[in-house]
Amino acid sequence: MQSSMSKQDPRIRMGRAMISEIKGLHHVTSLAADAGENNRFFTKTLGLRRVKKTVNFDAPEVYHLYYGDAVGTPGSVMTYFPYGMIQRGKRGIGEVGITEFAIPQGSLPYWAERLAAAGIDRLDHETSFGEARLLFSGPDGDGFALVESATDDREPWTGSDVPEDAGILGFRGARFQLRDAAATGELLEFMGYQKAEAEGDVTRFIIEGGNAADRIDLQALPGAHAAQQGAGSVHHIAFAVENRDAQLNVRKALMDTGYQVTPVIDRDYFWAIYFRTPGGVLFEVATNEPGFDRDEDTAHLGEALKLPARYEPLRDKIEGRLPVIT
Repeated sequence: MQSSMSKQDPRIRMGRAMISEIKGLHHVTSLAADAGENNRFFTKTLGLRRVKKTVNFDAPEVYHLYYGDAVGTPGSVMTYFPYGMIQRGKRGIGEVGITEFAIPQGSLPYWAERLAAAGIDRLDHETSFGEARLLFSGPDGDGFALVESATDDREPWTGSDVPEDAGILGFRGARFQLRDAAATGELLEFMGYQKAEAEGDVTRFIIEGGNAADRIDLQALPGAHAAQQGAGSVHHIAFAVENRDAQLNVRKALMDTGYQVTPVIDRDYFWAIYFRTPGGVLFEVATNEPGFDRDEDTAHLGEALKLPARYEPLRDKIEGRLPVIT
């Protein structure tokens, strides 16, 4: 699905009222190879909670695994489609290159030691926009960063062995890698983000008054090759709105501006719409309702395999094809 909006579309530049309903990130969805390895990395190494174990609604032979805080608060949830023997993706332009998690101020040394002990190599320390960051890769070469935040008052999941004063708080944001960041920057401003500052080839956009997963960095890499999706690649990035009415307002505004947007799709735990950006990244706008406790008690989130109603008659067949994960 490609956007019908050209890179020089005047309709945003000429001052259309910007969207006000978007509240920051909702979730990030990526591709993986091995489901068990993916589950161990996020629940054991990173200490997140698996808040839902379901299937890809379009390919029920593949898991859809969700990891986040205690209840899967929008802005904290990393999700994966583990496709088994899928080829590893190739990093490049036209993708989310780094997914960034917020951690408490002063906890970076703990994480550097923990990740090194877990056998994760290529740990890179840097400072970006005045924030201390630790860059590292996931099991499939996924690009991640842990970013210290002194102002984030979210609470981490405390059901792992990660100390509460070091626990991951949710997303800080994401960094896109693009050939030309200008058109995507205009889109973000239309979606309610404000251009904050630039540092080298990276421009930061922040949304005010939303959740704490409130920043997007656009890195312009005009000479880089195009990304190829595979294991370790971000499939799409989702932005949060409070409810379905807000989502419909966003959908209309995007379509009025020239974007091709899908109809609203029921994903059981939220409603979703999708559209492709000028830079090639797939955007989703997802509702904060109804949440991950709609079919499981909060104390037992992510334990049982949950299926959409249309797949329940096929449960035995589906469970027989899926690898066992605990």
